[in-house]
Amino acid sequence: MNQSWFLMALVPPLLYAVTNHIDRNLLGIYFKEGGVGTLVIVSSLLSVIPIPIFLWVDSSVLSVGIENMPALAFAGLLNVGLIWFYLKAMQDEEPTVVIIFYSLVPVLGLVFGYFILDETISHMQLIAMAIIIVGTALVSFEIGEANNLTLRVSTLVNMVIACTCWALEMVVLKKVALEENMWRSLFWEHSMMVVVGILIFIFVPKYRYHFMIALRSNSKAILSLNATNEVLYIIGNVVGAFASMMAPVALVLLAQPFQSIFVFGIAVFLTSYFPRFSAEKTEFKHMLQKLLAICVTGMGTYLLLTS
Repeated sequence: MNQSWFLMALVPPLLYAVTNHIDRNLLGIYFKEGGVGTLVIVSSLLSVIPIPIFLWVDSSVLSVGIENMPALAFAGLLNVGLIWFYLKAMQDEEPTVVIIFYSLVPVLGLVFGYFILDETISHMQLIAMAIIIVGTALVSFEIGEANNLTLRVSTLVNMVIACTCWALEMVVLKKVALEENMWRSLFWEHSMMVVVGILIFIFVPKYRYHFMIALRSNSKAILSLNATNEVLYIIGNVVGAFASMMAPVALVLLAQPFQSIFVFGIAVFLTSYFPRFSAEKTEFKHMLQKLLAICVTGMGTYLLLTS
């Protein structure tokens, strides 16, 4: 097997890591007022960008079975929920800590698959799931100045909800995958995001006000950063799809834990040389905590995908 697939498989987690830091800076610099809701409006409305591309690639995206429409719409809503709670967590927490929690997605995916799709869970998978949970538990506590531990309640709750939305979305899409294709799923996912963005803009005056203020004062920066985010995300998805055609999907997914590593590396670099754009805690105890969590969740993910 040509090993170039692995290098290609590393591209999506690297691009996603860059988008994570862009999100953090958008929240910290341009959306201090209005926060998550305002950024969701911008991101949702910009989701219209790839919709014509999906129509051009596959003109049948509108020919979705009527029985599958509710499922695809629900998947789109779950994607909005994922973004909302992820941004809520990113607003107050270090990007590395937030992304480590994403290791829970395959764990929750197996649980939903067991109950919704009648899939089975092996003993080895149960062990792997437990290891991943232990890994995320390592960053569930904030280490204080006196080495006291404080539970990151807000981050934990927001990321568990975000991971639940992501895992359930994957299971719902899989349930209709035999009748619909990837392009249709992406089309309806982005369309639903645009609809939700418009609804938030119309019915939530607070977010609409801050959205208009942000655009008037920093329109070029906001639109360019969000457009860059959207492009990087789509490129990551496309490259990941090509990598999946060059090697078994399970092997390609083994590159997924590298997103935490890339986020951590970028955060340390920015904190060291461009502190305005990142404030990662780089004391030894904090670095050790995050590295241990990355290693443990990575080991659990490896066992989960190879069992």
